[in-house]
Amino acid sequence: MLQALPPVPPAAVVEVTATRFPEDPAKVPASITVLTARELADRGATDLRGAMALLAGVFIAPGGDGGPAGSVPEFWGLKEFDAFLLVVDGVPWGGAFNPALATLSLEGVERIEVQRGAAPVMYGATSFVGVIHVIRGLPLDTKGSARLSAGNHGTFGGAVNLRLPVGPAADSTLTVDHDTQGFDDPRTGFKRNHLLWRNRVQAMDGVVRFDLEGTAVDQQPASPFPRVGRALTDQVPLDANHNPGGAFLNDRRVTLTTGYDRALDAAVLWSTTLSASRARQDAFRGFLTDVATTAPNAHGFRERMDLTDFYLDTHLAWTGGAGLKVVAGLDHLHGQGRARGGDFDYVVNLDGSGAPDASATPSQVDIRIDDRRDFTGLYAFAQWQAAPRLTLEAGLRLTRAEETRRAATLDFASGALDTGADARTTTRLGGSAGATWTAWQAGEDRVNLFGGLRSTFKPAAIDFGLDSSAQILKPETATSYDLGAKADLLGRRLALEVSFFLMDFENLVVPQSVIDPATGTASPVLANAGTERFQGVEASASWRFAGALAARLAYSYHDARFRDYAKDFGDGTLTQLAGKRLEMSPYHLGGLGISYAPAHGFTASAEMAYTGAAFLNQRNTAPTGGYATYGASLGWREKAWELRLDGRNLTDRRKPVAESELGDSQYYLLPGRQLGLSARYRF
Repeated sequence: MLQALPPVPPAAVVEVTATRFPEDPAKVPASITVLTARELADRGATDLRGAMALLAGVFIAPGGDGGPAGSVPEFWGLKEFDAFLLVVDGVPWGGAFNPALATLSLEGVERIEVQRGAAPVMYGATSFVGVIHVIRGLPLDTKGSARLSAGNHGTFGGAVNLRLPVGPAADSTLTVDHDTQGFDDPRTGFKRNHLLWRNRVQAMDGVVRFDLEGTAVDQQPASPFPRVGRALTDQVPLDANHNPGGAFLNDRRVTLTTGYDRALDAAVLWSTTLSASRARQDAFRGFLTDVATTAPNAHGFRERMDLTDFYLDTHLAWTGGAGLKVVAGLDHLHGQGRARGGDFDYVVNLDGSGAPDASATPSQVDIRIDDRRDFTGLYAFAQWQAAPRLTLEAGLRLTRAEETRRAATLDFASGALDTGADARTTTRLGGSAGATWTAWQAGEDRVNLFGGLRSTFKPAAIDFGLDSSAQILKPETATSYDLGAKADLLGRRLALEVSFFLMDFENLVVPQSVIDPATGTASPVLANAGTERFQGVEASASWRFAGALAARLAYSYHDARFRDYAKDFGDGTLTQLAGKRLEMSPYHLGGLGISYAPAHGFTASAEMAYTGAAFLNQRNTAPTGGYATYGASLGWREKAWELRLDGRNLTDRRKPVAESELGDSQYYLLPGRQLGLSARYRF
């Protein structure tokens, strides 16, 4: 549970993701939502799925290949594990590789800023469809808080948030939390331990920042559910876990971030951030490859992956006369990844019983992958209040991306050693432009119209656990356009927004299986998928009624299709997928929620989220129907404490929500019903 806050006037809400300086979201020519700690606490949201359940155009699939502690976000109809950007306190979380969602804790969050569309030019790691910016910190009017929680399936947790006494010229906070989460699926769950120590000191004519963060996550992964033909198989029990005995997916991440902010004069702020991160992931897992009892019918792998990331950003933010604001700077993002492991075949019963443990599953090959990435960029962004009702902005970024990769595979049976190396350097301009026009204003009420275009690229994704190929794929590129309207009405208690978007995408990275002609076995690899088009409309309404009653309503229509992509599905011929919808991308998403959360007394909330029909495969021959999930909470709140009961997925729906990239025709299901009781004390 997140900490409850006193009421905040709507006009006080600002964002920093899109501009790097505090800005009213209504003036940004993009769809952006700020979720405050107060709203998250009122709704009982403790993870990304709960936090963003009622946002237009966003779907967070829990779990996935990253384990039950992770998630797979979808924006604009694209559900790719690195198509969005995860930022934590201004630093890309996951560095030069993939967003590190499993190690993200929302304890002590101050707000979450969610922007649809490409990332602003000020970030070294980019995105095509969305940015999630998590900003942490204790409210200035509290010294801290403590939390205890418990739930079904052996779930329990606790947290302490403290403001440390360090002196009048310094501010120091400490957050320590632990959560154990269980699930319906046997041998599935996770334990997350997290520590965050944040410091701000007035020194050297500015503010020196120093943060130390460590996270340890131990996961027992679920196995994906297989599809046979047009539908998920009925020969496998719903909660079967086909992982080998003792399967694990463990993450360790330590991040040190320091920075310096100084006002050079009344109009210029100089800010520098340096972050270093060291992460390790150990994996031992598997999945069913054949819905049969003949041996082998499952495939697994063991792996250790070490990642090192460095992020440097230094920029000047200038607020000049005539309504002009400028941000200019440079950044560098370095990533070094090393993976060592092997795979193996085994046999398991269709109900998940009889799975062998590690001692009975020797590796058949030894795979080694080394990858180094360096992104260096120069950027400039300007916002100009051209007229009292017209705001213009533009950004330009020059990025040089260098990547080298080495890979080696040793087959123990034949003694064959396959090695390879590749390198790619890309230098490219990217940019954005947009405008916001206040079409109507009366007092605090207003209607703003906005439009924007963005062009961006990023090096192709790499998944160390999937693809042992040394080949570096072509960079992904996208050009997007969006138009919309934002309205603040009824004294800014009612916020309305509608937006239209179109994005042309090239070289989308997708998983596919390659058949070994000698053995007939399929191996997962990553490949570029030609061109795609994403288009749609998103609409939302947020209404804070008089008193403690608030409501959110959201709807989106997404049309995500291949435009030109010929793929070999294992039969030796190419199938043109032009016009086919992307798999697991529904036309319709919707959400409705209402919360009653006074400062004292009884609290309650109820939510409904709808996910429309989609196709499970790229050939669009395996449909899956739409469904709705429901959540609710009841509680009691006083000045210093709060007690609440939360329920998620109350109807216990178990629909497929994310496709696995470990193997072909494999899907993760929505976790079953979850109930939790929590108490928080503020001091």
